[in-house]
Amino acid sequence: MVSNQTADYAGVPLPEVQIITNRLLSAETTEVVLNKLDAIKGIRQIQMTGESIPKTINSGPGKGLPNNHTERRVIYVNGREVELRYLVGAFYIELEVTDEDELDAKLKEIETACNECIEFGYVLNVGRYSKYKPTLHDYRSE
Repeated sequence: MVSNQTADYAGVPLPEVQIITNRLLSAETTEVVLNKLDAIKGIRQIQMTGESIPKTINSGPGKGLPNNHTERRVIYVNGREVELRYLVGAFYIELEVTDEDELDAKLKEIETACNECIEFGYVLNVGRYSKYKPTLHDYRSE
């Protein structure tokens, strides 16, 4: 069965900024970075990836016991609670920009925000890192 749902932005590939940190970030640093990025206009969405911190221990003699990791906690981004389930190592930021000049201006703002709070360095790339329209796999999985 084929779905009639359409993407929010009709298949237009908006640019994404990939930020890969040299070290995994603590919860405090992640909170600061997200709040600085949240203040930048023109950011459509931010995705984070990194090392998972499960709620319970998955293997070993403590399997099934609660995982009392200090970095798995609630952080506050622009006053909203966000449960942090990762030691963040990468951000993927989708931008709503119309031309190269606007993209360059947003990149400078993002770079400034990252320089202020990512202490051990990072790599910043521009491209498209997540899919923006349905693929054959999406149609098969329905």
